[in-house]
Amino acid sequence: MRIIIAGAGEVGFHLAKLLSYEAQEITLIDTDKERLSYADTHLDIRVLRGDATSIQVLQDADVDGSDLVIGVTASETTNLTLCVLAKQLGCKRTMARISNTEFMDNRELIRFEQLGIDELISPERLAATEIQLMLNQSAFNDTYQFEEGLLTMFGVILPKTAPFVGKMVKEAARIFPELNFMPIALQRKGTQFTLIPRGDTVFKEGDQVYFITSDKGVEELYKLSGMQKQDIKNVMILGGSKVGYKTARDLCNKKFNVKLIEKNKEKAFDIADELPHALVINGDGRNVELLEEESLESMDAFIAVTGNSETNIMSCLVAKSKKIKKTIALVENMDYFQLSHSIGVDTLINKKLLAANSIFRYIRKGEVLALTRLNNLNAEILEFEVKPSSLVNGEIIRELNFPREASIGGVIRNGEGIIALGDFRIAEGDKVVVCCLPKAIARIEKLFL
Repeated sequence: MRIIIAGAGEVGFHLAKLLSYEAQEITLIDTDKERLSYADTHLDIRVLRGDATSIQVLQDADVDGSDLVIGVTASETTNLTLCVLAKQLGCKRTMARISNTEFMDNRELIRFEQLGIDELISPERLAATEIQLMLNQSAFNDTYQFEEGLLTMFGVILPKTAPFVGKMVKEAARIFPELNFMPIALQRKGTQFTLIPRGDTVFKEGDQVYFITSDKGVEELYKLSGMQKQDIKNVMILGGSKVGYKTARDLCNKKFNVKLIEKNKEKAFDIADELPHALVINGDGRNVELLEEESLESMDAFIAVTGNSETNIMSCLVAKSKKIKKTIALVENMDYFQLSHSIGVDTLINKKLLAANSIFRYIRKGEVLALTRLNNLNAEILEFEVKPSSLVNGEIIRELNFPREASIGGVIRNGEGIIALGDFRIAEGDKVVVCCLPKAIARIEKLFL
């Protein structure tokens, strides 16, 4: 695909990096000479300096022959204007990064598609949604929902007490005859190698394991992982950033007890005016005494979403030392994910990764309905819709020529999430959730074309 990315900031550079690995033809546009120079020397892409809303710049970028234009500059207005212009100039599909969530809440009213804007993405909203999911399933360190929870992915580090540590996958499956979950990816403690579990794969203490489960399998998964479901009611948020504000607002609407700490006095008063049901404190969250004065030890969850990754991690470690049930840190540095198992923070969230997940499904072939890249694992989970022409249509799973580097986690049929085993026959209209390593993606896509 020929893709134009406007904005060489953190999100734009990260997207360009990931897409260049996919052998896509990328053009990166920005007005900042240093950013473009860095991208040019570190990535195999084309860079173009100029205003992304300039018709001449877009023509120089060959917008008329492009498959996708993505606006991820710091300016919401620039991104929206870019998409309108690009569509008029012949681009097939456009996406704009926004910060004003009113646009997403009123999509049917405004009808952005008629303006030439096919998709809207808000990394801050994605992060706030991810945080809520993690609080709802507090025992797990990663989660993603397909079709509003008909199937859900959970990630968990196996403790020594997990009943199936030391057992093979097929042995663990016998513990619950009515199987409602499926292990789809695994990373051994102390390694960076991703495995697609098979029947003879042995679970070990410290493994980071990802499961797909139906709504019936959540309780089973808690039992088998040796984790306990914890009620989260009292939440402390460090940082009145866009993510912090959106998270506090959404949690207040769901009747959580929220305390938000913001260093900037003016911003703290503004948030207090807008969120009357949250307790907003003007202070430096790095001050341990302040956290203790505000009854940190009585909190069920601590969420650090300041603009500084190190502050977020360190404050979460302080919270963890006070026996807080759930700690979540927003980080910008992707390298921190490689240390996530040993840092001591329950969950790390990265806006760039979340934005990339949302955008990547438009790059994939076939009817990809959803996509997520696993934190710190070299694997993707994709949701395909089976078409009449798909090679998997009408086939039994065990008889498919399915790569060993991939597995089917579940199927959604007629509004029901199903954990599909080897004797399951796939049908037209099914939504199939597949986990696969990068080298198997091309083969998997062909099965669903």
